[in-house]
Amino acid sequence: MAQAKQGMRVRIVKEHAPIEKAETFLQITGQEAYTSGDWIKPLNDLKGLRALVKHSTILPQCIRAYKNNIAGFGIGVRYIDDTEETPERVAEFDRAMEVVELLNTECDTKEVFENIIEAREMYGIAYLEVIRNIAGEVVQIEFIKDTPSIEKTKPLEPYIPTVYYHHGKQTERRKKYCKYRQDVGGKSVYFKEFGDPRIMDSRNGLYLKDGETLELEYQANEIMDFTIGTEPYGEVRWIGQVLGVDGSRKAENLNNNYFENGRHTPLMIMIEGGTLTDDSFNDLQDYMDNIKGESGQHAFIILETEGTDGRVDFAESEKPRIEVKDLANVLQKDELFQDYLDNNRRKVQSSFQLPDLYVAYTTDFNRATAQTAQEVTEEQVFQPERKSLAWAINNRLLNEYQFQHVEVYFLEPDISNTDDMFKLLTAGNNAGGLTPNMAKRIIYEARGEVSEDYPDGWGDMPLAYYNTQNSGFGISSLTMSLQKQIEKAAESHNDAVVAVMKEVKRLLLKMDKGES
Repeated sequence: MAQAKQGMRVRIVKEHAPIEKAETFLQITGQEAYTSGDWIKPLNDLKGLRALVKHSTILPQCIRAYKNNIAGFGIGVRYIDDTEETPERVAEFDRAMEVVELLNTECDTKEVFENIIEAREMYGIAYLEVIRNIAGEVVQIEFIKDTPSIEKTKPLEPYIPTVYYHHGKQTERRKKYCKYRQDVGGKSVYFKEFGDPRIMDSRNGLYLKDGETLELEYQANEIMDFTIGTEPYGEVRWIGQVLGVDGSRKAENLNNNYFENGRHTPLMIMIEGGTLTDDSFNDLQDYMDNIKGESGQHAFIILETEGTDGRVDFAESEKPRIEVKDLANVLQKDELFQDYLDNNRRKVQSSFQLPDLYVAYTTDFNRATAQTAQEVTEEQVFQPERKSLAWAINNRLLNEYQFQHVEVYFLEPDISNTDDMFKLLTAGNNAGGLTPNMAKRIIYEARGEVSEDYPDGWGDMPLAYYNTQNSGFGISSLTMSLQKQIEKAAESHNDAVVAVMKEVKRLLLKMDKGES
C-alpha cells in the first residue's frame, strides 16, 4: 500500500490591529486658517507638541540648554556709549535698573524670560502679559503658563496710528492689531495686542467707542508674543524631526514592553517517551522558586520520569529520554534600535545647532574641543538669540520710557581662553604695547572685579616706553653690559681695555645722575 505524500503548508501571519489616524497632529493650510474666520487655529496641536517633549529623551535637554544659556546668566543695564558720566546719565541708569528689577516681584526678571524661551521652544510661541500704569509705562510683566489656552485673531482692520520713540524723537506708525483670548474652565478673558492704544473690554473683546468709559478693572491688558518663524502661532525649530521624536518614543516603549511581555524562559526541559512524576515537577518548581541567595549554591536536582502508559518496567528502547534545551540565545540581549535612537537624537540636536557637550551626551572631550564647541555655539546660536530678545525689550517693551543713554542686555559667559590671553599679553608686552591700565583691567576682569584706571597719565603709557624715558632703562642696561665686558677683559689681563671701559662707565653713571 503506497504511503500518502506529506505536504508542507505556509501561512502568512499578519497583525490584525487596525490602522488608526494619528492623534498628535491635525494640520490645516495657512490659507484655510485665515479664511475660516477672524480667530486663527494653530497649524499644529500645541498639546501634542507638549506631549512629544515630555516623552522625548533629548528635547528637554535641548530646550534647557537654550533656556540656561540665553537668559540664565542674568539681565542687566549698561550705557550705550562709553563716555563721561553726567548726572543725567546716572539718573537714567538708576531709573532703568529700578524698572527692570520691578518688572516682576515674584521672581527675578531673568526667570520670566527663561520661561518665555522654554515655552517658545516647546510650542513655537510664548506669551507675556503686560501691565501699564496710568502714564502708559510698562510696570509689570507676567508669563502666561498655559500657552495652548491662548487663541489669537488675524490682524484686524482698521490701521491704528501708533506712537513710537526713536532716539528720543517721537514718530508715528500705522498698524493693524490682533486680539487674544484665553479660555480656561469655560471662562474667556480677552486681551489686546501689545502696543494697541485703544481700550478693550476684557469680558467681550470689544473696543470702546468715542465717549464711552469703562472701569479700570475691566480694561483688558496687553499680550506680547514671542514666536519662532513667520507663522501666526510660530513653528518649533524641531518640526522637521517630529517623526523621529515620535519614532524614538515608540522604540523606547517597545524596549520597555519587553520587561512586561517579553520572552524570559531561559531553558526548556523536553521529555521523550514519558512524563515527569508529580514529585519531580513539584521539586523542580520549588527549585526554581528558591534558587536565589546562598541557599541555592551547590544544590543539585533529580528528575524522575514515568511512562505515559503507567508502566514501571521499561525495555532498553522504551526508556524515556530527558533533554534540556537552552533558550538563552533567543532572548533579547540589549535594547532594540540603538542606532535608530542615536541617529534621531543627533538630528534633533542638529535642529537646535547644539553639540553633545551642551546636552550631557558625551564624556569624550578635552579642553581644546570643549573650548571650540563653546565658542562656535555662542557665536552661532546663543549670542544672536540674546541680541534679538534684548532688542524686543529695549525697542518694544520699554519704548515708552525713552531711554537714550542706557540699554537692557542679557549677560553672557566668559569664554576667553586663558592660554590665548597669556600669549597675547606676552606678545604685546614684548612689543612694548602693554600699558599698566590695560594689564590691570584684564586681571580684574578675570577675577570678576571692577577695575579703575590709575589717576596719572603714566597708566596709559606703554611700560617699555615709560621705563626708557623715565627710569634710565637704556643707560642702566648699557652700564651693566659694560661691567660684564670689564670683568671679561680683566680675566684676560688686558689692562688698557679695562681702563677705557671703566672711564666710559663712570661717564655714563655721571650722565644718568644729571651731572655735567
